[in-house]
Order: sequence, then C-alpha cells, then structure tokens
Amino acid sequence: MANKNPIIVALDVPSAEQALKLAEQVAPAVGAFKIGKELFVAAGPDIVRRVRTTGASVFLDLKFHDIPNTVAKAVASAVRLDVQMLTIHASGGGEMMRAAEKSAQDMAKSLGLPAPLVLGVTVLTSSNNETLAEIGCAADTEKQVLNLAQLAIKSGLRGLVCSPLEIVALRKVLPVHIQLVTPGIRTGTEKADDQKRTLTPREALAAGASWLVIGRPIYAAENPRLAAEKILESIY
Repeated sequence: MANKNPIIVALDVPSAEQALKLAEQVAPAVGAFKIGKELFVAAGPDIVRRVRTTGASVFLDLKFHDIPNTVAKAVASAVRLDVQMLTIHASGGGEMMRAAEKSAQDMAKSLGLPAPLVLGVTVLTSSNNETLAEIGCAADTEKQVLNLAQLAIKSGLRGLVCSPLEIVALRKVLPVHIQLVTPGIRTGTEKADDQKRTLTPREALAAGASWLVIGRPIYAAENPRLAAEKILESIY
C-alpha cells in the first residue's frame, strides 16, 4: 500500500452517516481512513464497503486477539471486505501472528487482491509503565514494545502499530522495509485526553513513522477538511 500521503483519518464517530460525511469532506487531503470498534460495531461490515466505494483505502482497526484459528478466520473475513490494513495484538503470540499473516496472504491470493498489511499492535498509546505493572508485566514500556515488535517481525508481519515515542528505538533494530503506523499524533492545540505518548505529525515522520493515524485533531475540528489540509502542509 503506497503512502504518498501518510495521513490516516480515524473515523471515530458513532454512525455510518457521520463517517461517510467526514470521509467525503476530507478525502482529497488524506491517504486512508481508519475504521475502529465504535464505528464497526455501530454500522457493521457494510461501512467498510461503503467507504471503499469512494476509492479510499481502509485501515480496519479491530485488534484481533484470540486463538490462532479464530484470528485467521477473522483476518480472512477482513480480506474479503477488501481492506488495505488491519490490526492484531502482538501479545497474542507468534503462532497467532503467523496464522494471521498466512490467512491474509492466502485469502488475498485466492481473490486476486493485494494482501493487506497485517499490523502488530505492541503497547497501546494509552498505556505506560504503571499500566504494565498493573497487569503483571515486569518490563517497562519501551522494553515491552521492542520485545513484541521483534516477535511480530520474526512471525512474518510486515508492519507494526506503535507510539511515536518508540519509533526511533524500533528503527534501530527492525528491517528498513517494516512499516510503522503511529497513533498518538497531536498538533499541540488540542485539550488533554487519554493519549499519554504523543508527537506532532512532523516529529513522528522525522522519527521514522510510515503512517500517521490522526483522529480528534481532524474529526473534532470545526472544519475537518481545513484541519487535514493544515496538517498535511505542516508535514511538507
């Protein structure tokens, strides 16, 4: 999936109508759209098809995490929806990640489609060292990210989702072709929220990000199209 425009807009809105209106508004200024749990649960798989009919790429962010066979079947279903990216939790382990990647490749080949980028989610950007300690993980955040990232690549994944603050460390140890998709992108003008580890778009790309997932700074703006255009201008 080419990324001439690295902005992925998160369609984190509660209805298909709002999502499609937003997509139509900002499409010329962005590279893809993310469909996450809120919208997918509210609107169902049809929202993916409807966004795809606009010609836009879709990043399906459902973070699959289950036994390998179940995840493989879920990935196959996502490929049938013709998504270009999807997420799984790297903490599901090597067998699960290998099953997911194989399912993506096999189903795409059978349909004559490019295989979507299966992205391993390392540590959620709302988490920090205290969160990891709370769930019984001894590693600090950066160490946990590196451990899971290396396991994901060893398991055959071609991309990762990670905080922008871990990009530099990951680029030091990962093959250059690995794509890094980063949420936690803020322009610096927003109110505080639950994202603890953030960078600006320019900072994240300079650190080595491949894609930037941007939600609130665009969808919550008074003029989403203008907000997206300003962010794109700030990058270049």
